[in-house]
Amino acid sequence: MTGSVKNLVVVLLDSLNRHLLGCYGSEEFETPAIDAFAAQSLRFTRHHSGSLPCIPARHDILVGALDFPWRPWGSIEVWEDAITRSLRDCGVTTMLVSDHPHLFETGGENYHTDFHAWLYERGHESDPWRTAPDPTWVGTPALPVERPGYRHAYDDSRTYFRSEADFPGPRTMTAAAEWIARSAASHDRFFLFVDEFDPHEPFDTPPPYVGMYDPGWSGPLSIWPPYLIDATASGALDERKARHIRANYGSKLTMIDRWFARLLDAIERAGLAESTAVVLCTDHGHYLGEHDLFGKPGAPIYSELARIPLLVRWPGQPARDIDALSTSVDLHATIRDFFGATVEHPTHGRSLLPVIEGRASSVRELALFGYWGRHVGVTDGRYRYLRGCGEANLPLSVWSNRWSTMPTPFPNTRLPRPDHRARLETMPGTGVPVICQPFEAGDRLPFWAAGRPPRESFLFDTEDGSAESVNRVGSAAERRFEDAVAGELRRIGAPADLLERLGVG
Repeated sequence: MTGSVKNLVVVLLDSLNRHLLGCYGSEEFETPAIDAFAAQSLRFTRHHSGSLPCIPARHDILVGALDFPWRPWGSIEVWEDAITRSLRDCGVTTMLVSDHPHLFETGGENYHTDFHAWLYERGHESDPWRTAPDPTWVGTPALPVERPGYRHAYDDSRTYFRSEADFPGPRTMTAAAEWIARSAASHDRFFLFVDEFDPHEPFDTPPPYVGMYDPGWSGPLSIWPPYLIDATASGALDERKARHIRANYGSKLTMIDRWFARLLDAIERAGLAESTAVVLCTDHGHYLGEHDLFGKPGAPIYSELARIPLLVRWPGQPARDIDALSTSVDLHATIRDFFGATVEHPTHGRSLLPVIEGRASSVRELALFGYWGRHVGVTDGRYRYLRGCGEANLPLSVWSNRWSTMPTPFPNTRLPRPDHRARLETMPGTGVPVICQPFEAGDRLPFWAAGRPPRESFLFDTEDGSAESVNRVGSAAERRFEDAVAGELRRIGAPADLLERLGVG
């Protein structure tokens, strides 16, 4: 513990775009609660994703070890534990409130099990909550929408929402606020993790948010953003529709901003504001036309996706900007440091407490990031280097004893089970054998590596005013970052075939 601060609330808003928040300079959408919170907080200006996308990012935060060098998407493994197990050992009560469906699907197991208690609000995105629409749904907020190319569980779930308060995001924030009001005072120290799936798609909102940023749209709502490269240039998406989809993201963002305020009010009313630190973070952003990209397709990892917001309201610390480079695994290290927890498995984070308390100006010089099977990146906070793999996206391997991959709604897309080529390796820093499954040309690959290979490398200067449109590969700086990628991968004991695939071995 530090001073009078003894509790911690972490709120993760999924797909929260840093560049669309008022507190980071945007005027496009209304985020009054987040902006007011930022005015009381430490605003991290160089915070970065580690492993992408959703579940790998949560692995970074809750386990503290970068996930993407070994797996595309998976559970907590047998050689590691969530931070909540360690917090149990030092007397901290832990609570999870979430509407995030991936935590309760194949591939997301075990992230919730070591919390003292957890609450799952049903009905978001892929959650298999209902088997048929509500026959009495006419007149509810379920406005006509364009159907996606495949049946989605949410198509049925949304017909059961009778008001704004019935949507999963508002229900999650309400449940978290109720836990603060009813239970928090019963515990000497607590860690509350609010894993809120909004503003992630579907970008579905009731009045007054629907149409807030696109009042001229007259057709069915487009709430399911496509995942596209060269979205408008290819003709796959016209510019009017693109603006509509972006506006619907804004509506979802403004709605969850309002309900985030309810949680902050609950902390204040409970008399916990002076003893409870509050962190607002995300896993990654979401392309909404930037670089002519939509969704999170197999494209270069631009700043709009991976340079993410981090706001920390810490009692006793004045609001200010923090320019120290940080990444998702550092949140785990900070939680561990704050509560004095002991973690047995290897971790890759650096505690942010020294910069929060003003005892240091930085905790790291480089941050590693990436998707399994795609670009591997490194940043020093200004330059961002994305290392490609040349013509063939091989060799590739998955290291896991809980064999799974990202669940998808498409038929016959489950990853084949390990086969005769699999071998046992030892997970770095442990004595635990792990199944290592290699992949070869012609194999069905896990989701993120199934598209076109990330052949080209990129080096961007985020301060040159080009919005990452100028690739500086070939400059004198590239060699430094090529060496940095190799050095950081070796430091964490990444698989040798990953370095070979990137040509930095």
